Amino acid sequence: MHSTPSPAGRARGRLGPALGAAGAVLALWSLTAWSGAVAPGLLPTPVETASALAAGARSGLLASDVVASLTRAGQGFALGALLGSALGFATGYLPRLSAAVTPLVSFLRPIPAIALVPLATAWFGIGETAKRLLIAYAVLLAVWLYVHDGVSRVPVSHLRAARTLGAPLHRRFTEVLLPAAAPALLAALRYGASVALLALVAAELGGADSGLAYRLQVDGQFLRVDRMFAGLLVLGLLGVAVDLVLAAIGRRFVHWGAS
Repeated sequence: MHSTPSPAGRARGRLGPALGAAGAVLALWSLTAWSGAVAPGLLPTPVETASALAAGARSGLLASDVVASLTRAGQGFALGALLGSALGFATGYLPRLSAAVTPLVSFLRPIPAIALVPLATAWFGIGETAKRLLIAYAVLLAVWLYVHDGVSRVPVSHLRAARTLGAPLHRRFTEVLLPAAAPALLAALRYGASVALLALVAAELGGADSGLAYRLQVDGQFLRVDRMFAGLLVLGLLGVAVDLVLAAIGRRFVHWGAS
């Protein structure tokens, strides 16, 4: 008889391969930097990157940039996720609305947030409003796609059965539609969070005086590649941390569909 592994055991089982892959990447990175295949000064070693990261932490710039970027990304993500989820549920549940809205969203989805930076700056200036709206735009489109697809896949027979039994609309939503579409909603939020960080880079490059992408731009102008790698490392780690948090929330509240 096989015993079911505990949550801690499952976590250790996932952590081992992840640490192994990270170690392999670090080894390959180090060998490439030391081999001279890339011109000196253009590819820092992991040690040099860690040193630049530590220097940024000591100066306080890293903390201020992380706070600025997370604030922008969080606000844009919240707005985009809320609007995208609401629109996705509406279009997934109402075929006529879907027929009207889907072509418009399909038209907008190939237009990246970075292409809208000049327009957003012209309309809203270089302040925080333009940055939040750019991030919200990208997140809305990403979240809508997942939620719309998940809601539209809910069997119509389930909704008809609930309606036949006399369940009002709000109960059909909370007791049938929402639980069935919850795994898709969780996937939408996880993907939307990564899109928020991608759009954040575009938003900060469009005009900012703080933030991780802004610092990348400044360091790039002075060819401080070690600092640039440190900034990229922080962006990646933030993405991993946010995804782990959302995945943990999913396992707690959407245990029938979370991974």
